[in-house]
Amino acid sequence: MNKRRAFSPKSFVSLVFVYILILVLLAFALIPIIYVVGLSFSPGSTLYMDTIFPTNPTLDNYKTLLSGTLFPRWYLNTIVAGLLTSVVTLLLCAPTAYAFSRLRFKGRKPFLLVLLVLQMFPGMMAMVAYYVLLNMVGLLDTTPGLVILYSGAAVTGNTWLLKSFYDTVPKALEEAALIDGANRFQLFTRILLPLSYPMLVLVGVFSFAAPFGDFVLSRIVLTRPENYTLALGTYNFIASDFGNNFTVFAASSVLASLPITILYLLLQKTMVTGFKGAVVR
Repeated sequence: MNKRRAFSPKSFVSLVFVYILILVLLAFALIPIIYVVGLSFSPGSTLYMDTIFPTNPTLDNYKTLLSGTLFPRWYLNTIVAGLLTSVVTLLLCAPTAYAFSRLRFKGRKPFLLVLLVLQMFPGMMAMVAYYVLLNMVGLLDTTPGLVILYSGAAVTGNTWLLKSFYDTVPKALEEAALIDGANRFQLFTRILLPLSYPMLVLVGVFSFAAPFGDFVLSRIVLTRPENYTLALGTYNFIASDFGNNFTVFAASSVLASLPITILYLLLQKTMVTGFKGAVVR
């Protein structure tokens, strides 16, 4: 019969400390979210409320946002940019990572080193070059131009991430498939891609989320209001020379967070598996 372990004072103090730390972290995470949600239902346009949730909630901010601004157009622009960025990033990173993982060719190690070094340089260093290049090819102030920048920025880190995963896949699986008559393309599409599904989902979701949170790149590339993304468009609600509307800005923040939140909730198990593959492997 197993004896119950004694609960020492030291263990009790440690447990209390852990719970306090968890509560503090939850407070830092949840209080801003609750305040922004409450502010989105608050009448008026001020940033401050007497209570964390308004006593007279209203939907006027959401009505103004959806009918009196270009917010629906910005929403569509951002979703399209996110989907295209996700697809382009996966199309670039998956085969590139496979080539670096499985093929041996001249210049392989220098190329890998270049990808590693490029991750250390902040994107701000290339802003002028981005602007000039997009202007030269006629993609300035367009969604495809923005997608090219997001995808290019995601290639370096995600290629290394997928390569690290492919390196852990037993080569015996591919050797058995080669004996059965499979070619390299079939190895990649029928063996490695299905095995790396959680990692691909992880990369795809992160790439999709990029346009929702980015302001700097979109501010440089996009000039016409109808082409704005959510981050750039909603910024104008609190940066206008004629007045700031913080309640409408809060409503836009709540709606802008919905696609990413829903995506994370639907794919959380797959993403956790991908995180484990990225860390453990």
